[in-house]
Amino acid sequence: MMKIIKADSREFNNFFKALLNRHGKESPEVEKRVSRIIERVKKYGDRALIELTKKFDGVNIKPDTLKVSEKEFIAAENMVPGDVKKAMRTAMTRIKKYHLKYLKGSRVYSEKKGIFLGQGMRAIETVGIYVPGGKASYPSSVFMNAIPARIAGVKKIIMCFPAPKGDLNPYPLVAARWSGVDEVYRIGGAQAIAAMAFGTETVPRVDKIVGPGNIYVATAKRMVFGKVGIDMVAGPTEIVVVADAGANPKYIAADLLSQAEHDETASAILITNSEKIASQVKKEISAQIKKLNRSEIAIRALEKFGAIIITETISDGIGIANRIAPEHLEIMVKNPMRLVSKVENAGAVFLGSYTPEVLGDYAAGPSHVLPTGGTARFSSVLSVDDFVKRISIVSFNRKEFLKLKRLLITFASIEGLDAHARSAMVRK
Repeated sequence: MMKIIKADSREFNNFFKALLNRHGKESPEVEKRVSRIIERVKKYGDRALIELTKKFDGVNIKPDTLKVSEKEFIAAENMVPGDVKKAMRTAMTRIKKYHLKYLKGSRVYSEKKGIFLGQGMRAIETVGIYVPGGKASYPSSVFMNAIPARIAGVKKIIMCFPAPKGDLNPYPLVAARWSGVDEVYRIGGAQAIAAMAFGTETVPRVDKIVGPGNIYVATAKRMVFGKVGIDMVAGPTEIVVVADAGANPKYIAADLLSQAEHDETASAILITNSEKIASQVKKEISAQIKKLNRSEIAIRALEKFGAIIITETISDGIGIANRIAPEHLEIMVKNPMRLVSKVENAGAVFLGSYTPEVLGDYAAGPSHVLPTGGTARFSSVLSVDDFVKRISIVSFNRKEFLKLKRLLITFASIEGLDAHARSAMVRK
C-alpha cells in the first residue's frame, strides 16, 4: 500500500500536490452545522448542552451533572492500575521539568537616563482545554496542555471531554487532577467549544481554548477565534522520516505506522537516498500492519497519503521535508546533529534511531501539541509562552520626551490625526 516514487518524477509532483490539498478543505455543510450549534449554545446555554449531548453522545445529563464530581474523580483514580499511575507520574515529572526551564519573566531595561522600556509578562487568567474522547483515550493530551498552562501561572483551568454513552474514561480524569485542572465537564464536540468560548449557566467562559479535536471541534475553534484565543486549528497528524542506508527499516516502518493508525487522513512519508531501504521498509510495513488493532485505518491512510520518496542525497531529502513542513520529522542518519541546522520547517524534530516520535508523544518533555498541515512554516509547538500575555512598559521623563516631540508631531500630521499631534504639542 506504500508507493515508492522518485523525487524528480511527475508522480512525486502529483503526490505532493495532493498532500498539500489534504489540508484546508473547509466543508460548507460542517460549517453550517457548527454555526448552528454555536448559536444554540449562546442562546440557550446549559439547555442546549444537555440537548446536544443527548443527541450526539447518547447521554442524559442535567445542569448539576455537567461538571464531573469529586466522587467521580476518586472513582477514576481507583480504577487506574498502579503501573499506569507510575508511568503517568514519570511522564508528568519530565514534562514539568522541561517547561520550567522555559518559563520567562518580565524584562525591563533602561535605554538611558530618563527612558525606561520593557515587557511585563502576565499569565492568561482562564484557559479551557479540550480533550477528545471518541476513538481513543488521551491522558497525554491533558498533560501536554495543562502542565505548561499551570506553570505559566494560569489562574483557572477547565477541561471538556465527551463521555460517549455516559462512560467517563478514568485516565484523562486522573491526568486532569494531577496536572492542576480545576474543573472538568462531560461535554464534547463543537458544543463544548461554544460553551467555553461564551459561557453558560454552569460552564465558565474562558480566555483561551487549547487542545485537539475532530473536524467539528477544529471548525468551532476557528469560528470562535477572536472572541477567545486559540492555540491552533489542528489538522490530521503527519510524520516524515528522513533516513540513509544505515537506518533500521523495522524502526522506520514502526514509526510510520504509529501515525498512520490515528485516522484515515493521517500522512506517513519516508524520504531516503537508498533504494534498498525503500524496499525493506515497504516490506516491513506490509508485515507489521497486519498485527495492528487499527490496521484498517492505517491501510487507508497509507494508501491516500503515504509514500516512500527516493532522492539523490539526504540534503535533497531535508529540502523536501522543509517543503512539507511536517508535524513530526524524524532524522535517522549516521550523524543527525549535522542536519539540524538545515531543518527550517517542522513542528518537532527527533534525532537518531532511538528517538521515535512516540517518545515525544508521552515522555520526552516538550508538548506534543504541534502545528500540522504545513503550518510549521509559521507556527510553533505549544509551550508556556502560549499561556502568557506580553504588556509593553514605557516611561520617558520630560527631557527625553521633548527630544522626540517634533518627530511625534510630524508622524501625526502626515497621518492626518490632529488630536495625536495636539497630544504632543500641549506638553512643554
